[in-house]
Amino acid sequence: MERDSQLKLYEAVADRLKEAHTRVRTLQVPEGVRMALTRKLLVITAAAKHDLADAARRLDRLMKDLDEGRFPEGD
Repeated sequence: MERDSQLKLYEAVADRLKEAHTRVRTLQVPEGVRMALTRKLLVITAAAKHDLADAARRLDRLMKDLDEGRFPEGD
């Protein structure tokens, strides 16, 4: 039973990561900002391999920031 819920969580996180990558790619922001957001997504993706629940929380925060127009400063 727990394995099924874990697989569903993996699927949900994977779908949301795909959505987040698409959103970041299409944002009209300076390249440095896009790179910073992409790095955040890569960190979340790596975290998902070790702590899926933490990755889901990080992804939720990132998506909320995107929704509210809060972006990191670019290099």
